[in-house]
Amino acid sequence: MLFKDVLGLEHIKKHLVTTADSGRVAHAQLFIGPEGSGTLPMAIAYAQYLLCANKGGENEGENLDCNTKCNSLTHPDLHFAFPVSNSDKVKSHAVSDHYIQDWRQFVKEQPYGNLFDWYRLIGIEKKQGQIGVDEAQDVVKKLSLKSYEGGFKILIIWMAEKMNISAANKLLKLIEEPPEKTVLILIAEEEEQIINTILSRCQILHFPPLAQSDITAELIKRGAGESEGASIAHEAHGNFNKALDLLNKDSEDLVFERWFVQWVRSAFKAKGNKAAIQELILWSDEVAKTGREVQKQFLSYCLTMMRQALLLNYKANSLVYAKMHLEGFDLNKFAPFVHESNILDIVEELEKAIFHVERNGNSKIIFTDLSIKLTRLLHTRAA
Repeated sequence: MLFKDVLGLEHIKKHLVTTADSGRVAHAQLFIGPEGSGTLPMAIAYAQYLLCANKGGENEGENLDCNTKCNSLTHPDLHFAFPVSNSDKVKSHAVSDHYIQDWRQFVKEQPYGNLFDWYRLIGIEKKQGQIGVDEAQDVVKKLSLKSYEGGFKILIIWMAEKMNISAANKLLKLIEEPPEKTVLILIAEEEEQIINTILSRCQILHFPPLAQSDITAELIKRGAGESEGASIAHEAHGNFNKALDLLNKDSEDLVFERWFVQWVRSAFKAKGNKAAIQELILWSDEVAKTGREVQKQFLSYCLTMMRQALLLNYKANSLVYAKMHLEGFDLNKFAPFVHESNILDIVEELEKAIFHVERNGNSKIIFTDLSIKLTRLLHTRAA
């Protein structure tokens, strides 16, 4: 992975190159950024820069053999850890090494992909993956060995917030005092889900959402027209993964939009209408049949739409990036029903639902309860 292949973020590239060239490489670094901001491709490009002792800000140095191995993710001193789960392929004690071929395919095809894209590729989309204690034991064993090529050993932990407590505790000493010339790069989207003892041991680098102009330019390179590219980039709101999905008309948000519209319409009809309650129960059944990762993604989508509706209601149009693709539903007409008297309760109920889904609650009960509460909240009058 070359730095030039990573979209935008020139200030972060400059920082990483400068610290590497001057020999000031922190042994534990945490890259935090929202989905689609390029944390994973940046980490891989940085790892390649260190492993191959490249200079001058780009990964095209004289060490051609090393660069070739890094580009194919087969360098013996470059290790990965990422969320996995048991599957038809791995019956028990799943660790990242069991899925390394799939991982190489994923990074090659979807370097900006999200957790659900990864789960779907390895066939565990109905489960909740994690970085467990078996993985931590593997990592400790790998990094205790000398490097194969005499230079750095680098471990990239993708979606570090999916590390369970046992794994995190097992890796604490390694993160605090790694062997010589060992660099750990943790990547996360949600800083608050990482335990404080790990946060305090890492040098933290925050990634902003990608600039709209960078996304637009890349979409045009990939065949989009200028106006289409600009429109998609605006809607993607700094998320290049979402931008690509919208360009290819393969975004899960299109499915979530249909569910959201159906849900809201049924909730409006349900007040004083027993027949409409049945619609909400059927809707809850449909969503409950999907995997827990899909359910969490959908609830996060609902949170975004409610916040966007609130901004529309209070005329903060410059902050609104959401766009409805379904004919017959106008976000501007829905916006007046989301206001100061109900937004906090709506957000609280959606966040509680995410909490219960994560903890393996009964999905049908969670979504039915949420639907009935949403019906009441949407009919709350503004103060």
